[in-house]
Amino acid sequence: MDIKKITTLGALKKSGYTSKSVKEEIRANLIRSIKNREEPFTGILGYEDTVIPDTERALLSRHNILFLGLRGQAKTRMARQMVDLLDEYIPVVAGSEVNDDPLQPLSRFARDLVAEYGDETPVQWLHRSERYGEKLATPDVSVADLIGDIDPIKAANLKLSFADEKVIHYGIIPRSNRGIFVINELPDLQARIQVALFNILQEGDIQIRGFKLRMPLDILFVFTANPEDYTNRGSIVTPLKDRIESQILTHYPKTIETSLAITEQEASITPAQQELVTVSDLVKRLIEQVAFEARSNEYVDKKSGVSARLTIAAFENAVSSAERRAIIHNEQQTQVWISDLSGIIPAITGKIELVYEGEQEGPYQVAVNLLDKAIRSQFVQYFPNPELLKKKRNTGKRSQQEKEPENPYKSVTRWFDAGNHLDLLMDMKDDDKIAALYQVDGLFGIVKKFYPHANEKENALLMELVLHGLAAYSMVSKKVIDGRIEFKDLMGSMMNLGAFSAHDDEHSDQDEEDDFQ
Repeated sequence: MDIKKITTLGALKKSGYTSKSVKEEIRANLIRSIKNREEPFTGILGYEDTVIPDTERALLSRHNILFLGLRGQAKTRMARQMVDLLDEYIPVVAGSEVNDDPLQPLSRFARDLVAEYGDETPVQWLHRSERYGEKLATPDVSVADLIGDIDPIKAANLKLSFADEKVIHYGIIPRSNRGIFVINELPDLQARIQVALFNILQEGDIQIRGFKLRMPLDILFVFTANPEDYTNRGSIVTPLKDRIESQILTHYPKTIETSLAITEQEASITPAQQELVTVSDLVKRLIEQVAFEARSNEYVDKKSGVSARLTIAAFENAVSSAERRAIIHNEQQTQVWISDLSGIIPAITGKIELVYEGEQEGPYQVAVNLLDKAIRSQFVQYFPNPELLKKKRNTGKRSQQEKEPENPYKSVTRWFDAGNHLDLLMDMKDDDKIAALYQVDGLFGIVKKFYPHANEKENALLMELVLHGLAAYSMVSKKVIDGRIEFKDLMGSMMNLGAFSAHDDEHSDQDEEDDFQ
C-alpha cells in the first residue's frame, strides 16, 4: 500500500499504523541493519572497533549521546548519519509546527484540530531527511532560540491574548520533535541555557514565558564537545551531563593506512587534475606523516588537536603545486615531487594551534620542521636508517671476522664533500629535475640496489627522497632559498656558517672599538 495515499486520521487508523518513539524506531532499524550485516555508518573510517560499536550500544539502549573528542574527529558526521536509521516516512498532523503524531497529538493546535475534525483530520507524511535539527552552541544562543517564546505578531494577527497557548512560537528543539536534535560544542552554551535542557531531557516539560506545558517531546539528543573546552571556554553543567546517558570518546586515526583512506575519500581532486598529476604512495604517506608528527610535536597545542582536515587540504595543495608547475611548462603529465610539498605549508599553518614556544618559533618554521620530521620518519621505511650506520661505525673495535657494515650513502656524501652541490628549483621541468638528480654520484645506484624494478619516474622520486632523507639525518646540508632547494656538504656549510659568525664577531668588536673611541 502506498502510504502517501493515506491523507486522513481515519485512513491511518484503518491501515493498522502503530506509533513508536524515535528511539524505538532507531533501535528496531539498527537491529535489522546488524542482522543483515549492513554498515549503518558509511564513510566513517577508523572507528570500526571503537566508536561505532559504542554508538550502536548506546542506540540499542535508547540513550541520548555525548560525543567527546578533539576537532576533526567526525563527531557531527556520526550524528548526521543516524538519520538513515529512521523510518523513511512518518505521519504528522498537517500544519503542525512540532510534527505531532496524529494518534498522540501534543500541541494545542493538533489537539484542537483532532477534536474538531476527528477521523477527517488531515495527515501529511514527513521524510526522515526532514527529521534532523542541528544547532552550533555559541554564547549568544538564547532559550527562545532553542525552546521558544511568545510571538506578539501572531497574537495580534489572531487577536489572541498573551495567555493563550496559541501565541507561542516554538524554538528549534520542539520543532525537532519525533526526530534527532544535535547541539555542537555543548560547553559553549551558557550555563543558564544548559539548565533549560534539564526538564526536556528528563521529564519532558518545557516552560515558555510562564506557560507550563506538559509536552513529552520525543527526541534523540546528540551532543558534541571538545574535552578541553571544559577549562577553555566553559563546561557542561553537572546535572545536564548526568542526564546524558552515554558519553563516547572519539579519536584520530591510529594508523597511516586509515589516515590515507580518509584523505583519499575526502580530498576534492578534479578529473583534470587526476589526468595530469599522479601521486605516488610515498608522497601520500609523507603527507599523512605530517599530521602524526604534529599530534606529538612539542610546539603544537595537543589540547586543540590536529584535524584530519590538515592532510586533506595538504593533499589538495600538493596536487595543485604539481598541476601549476605542469601548466607553466606545458607538460602533459607530471607527478608530485617531494619538492612540491613546500606547497602544503599553508595547509599546515592554518590547521595547527601553537603553544607559546611554538609562537616564538613561528608557524612557518614549525610547519617546515614538521615536514622535515615526516620525511625523516618515512625515509627509514624505504631505505636503511643512517642513524644505525653511524652507531655501528662508532661501536669501537671489531673482530677480524666481523666486517664493517656497508654504508650505501658513502658515494653520495663523498660527492658533496668534494665541493659539489645540487640546486633543485621548485618549478623545475620534470626532465630537467631528473637530469639534475643523475648528476649526483651514487644516487641512482642506491635506488637501483633497493628498488631494481622501479621505472624512470619512480627512480627519480626515490633519488629525491634519498637527498631529503640524508638532509633530515644531517648527512648533507639542505637549504630552501628563493624558490629553490640547495643541497651541499654538511661540513662545508657548517664551516661557512662558522666563518660568517667569526666575520660578524670581528665586525662587532671593531664597532665596539669605534664606539669606545
